[in-house]
Amino acid sequence: MEKASEWASEETGIREAVAAVTELRAALERAGIALPSLGVDPVTCAASYGRPLVELGRCTAETARLLAAALPGKGADREPAS
Repeated sequence: MEKASEWASEETGIREAVAAVTELRAALERAGIALPSLGVDPVTCAASYGRPLVELGRCTAETARLLAAALPGKGADREPAS
């Protein structure tokens, strides 16, 4: 029974990661930004890492600047994420 609950937990984690990718892609789209390799990291889905990670991927310098400009506040003035 323990294995079944582990699988259910893994499936929930993957669904949450997919939902987060969908939400982030939509928000970036509204800001006119596309991260082509945005997705769920398959390595962390396949391993017993705990929770799947979202892979933001690589982008051009122009896209990085658009992303930075879309974030609220000034980088140095913002509180670090907890």
